[in-house]
Amino acid sequence: MTTRYSGTGELGRDALCLLQPGFGGTTPPDWLLRLVGEGLGAVGLFARNIESPDQVRALTSGLRAERGDVLVAVDEEGGDVTRLETRTGSSFPGNLALGTVDDPALTRSVARELGRRLAECGIDLDWAPCADVNSDPDNPVIGVRSFGEDPGLAARHTAAYVEGLQSTGVAACTKHFPGHGDTRVDSHLDLPRIRADLKTMQTRELVPFRAAVAAGTKAVMSAHILVPALDPDRPATLSRTALTGLLRAPESEGGLGFEGLLVTDGMEMRAVSAAYGIERGSVLAIAAGADAICVGGGVADEGTVLRLRDAIVRAVWTGVLPEQRVAEAASRVRALAAWAGSPDGRGEPVEPAPGVGLEAARRALRVTVGRYPYEPLTGPVFVAAFTPLANMAAGDESAWGVAAELARLLPGTGSRTYRREDVSDGALPATVAGVLDAAADRTLVVVVRDVHRHSWMAEALHALLAARPDALVVETGVPMAEPAGALHIATHGAARVCGLAAAEVITGRGDGS
Repeated sequence: MTTRYSGTGELGRDALCLLQPGFGGTTPPDWLLRLVGEGLGAVGLFARNIESPDQVRALTSGLRAERGDVLVAVDEEGGDVTRLETRTGSSFPGNLALGTVDDPALTRSVARELGRRLAECGIDLDWAPCADVNSDPDNPVIGVRSFGEDPGLAARHTAAYVEGLQSTGVAACTKHFPGHGDTRVDSHLDLPRIRADLKTMQTRELVPFRAAVAAGTKAVMSAHILVPALDPDRPATLSRTALTGLLRAPESEGGLGFEGLLVTDGMEMRAVSAAYGIERGSVLAIAAGADAICVGGGVADEGTVLRLRDAIVRAVWTGVLPEQRVAEAASRVRALAAWAGSPDGRGEPVEPAPGVGLEAARRALRVTVGRYPYEPLTGPVFVAAFTPLANMAAGDESAWGVAAELARLLPGTGSRTYRREDVSDGALPATVAGVLDAAADRTLVVVVRDVHRHSWMAEALHALLAARPDALVVETGVPMAEPAGALHIATHGAARVCGLAAAEVITGRGDGS
């Protein structure tokens, strides 16, 4: 029989302090407000909680009316992974676009403007940036979320992002330690394995994280990945060798010397939950050195939070988890909250820079003119968007691509989205014929995402270009395939602002008018 802990006392309050749950709805429910009053360390916001900046301000104000020092976190990377702008698509390109431009001052400015908007909404912890080196181009979950495949480039932009974000009083949470770039499995679905040896990791995966620590990142997020070179048995989130032995260890001992808040990736993700369960996994993560437990990318509820609190308390009672470790972790949560509420944390006033995202998106475009004659378009087009299943980090709610922007600039433009099932099992000829009929005498614009990763998409693109060599191609993912089409535009991201920048090139309207 499971004993329910009352939650009173210092241990119960410390255990509650370690949790960063999500919730459902656009207003904080009564149970959440009560737990904030009892000492809940942080609340995580997701797309389901966000409608508008004013609504988010009201939400965060309601949380802080219960306790002024509760942290409010959000998973806002910009680009493909946006929560503030899920309904419209992000005003900022993602990391790959910034890495492609390779101007750290621009990256710092983008992060500063993003941080300014978060701070205005009452958010003080951002689970960003991604410091993962995208060393495997077939990675299904990182891709354009990475600054790139070069460790040095990823390092300088990670540092610039941390500096820009934190200058606004929003704490950065650099992720996913020790590096999720060399994987072909999405940790939301299963446990990825990185086979690199420690020497390789020191010169590749760990380089951006060292830069983030040197830049003063207030938090680091662990990855649910198995790295046998560090720990052959447990994923990094649950590995004392990875978290305490590598991330916390002094640089003189080969570690990163990180002293800030260590947050887990979502504990409901199957890379951990399938093998350990959320409760046991959370206890093991804290024992390994984690300070805060992120849970609720799905919808968390009061029962989940209380079970996690009670699991931590029982682990102390039974000797599985030292009480001193729980107190240490809680002290780090409170230290970050104190920084966020201090003059140092709030930083200097930041002037709005609403156009910096579009500037970055424009500079990130790479345009290749093909052999077929091309001139900027003035009449309506037909957009055929070939769309893979979205990874769970980005979700499938966000607006993306160029169709909406082209429809605005070129009235009469039509569009349709095509999935894998539209071209598989003999359906390709009919789909191609349908696209050609829909386009008719209009210019055809084919939008793809990571075409190098999807053979069905590559086949459809090849067939369409064979029939319509005058077609334009927009690649919104990692541009690994050879440029094709009368005009090929690589946007290095699928955010709305990337689509706008591409539409400007297609129409020759650099001002978006």
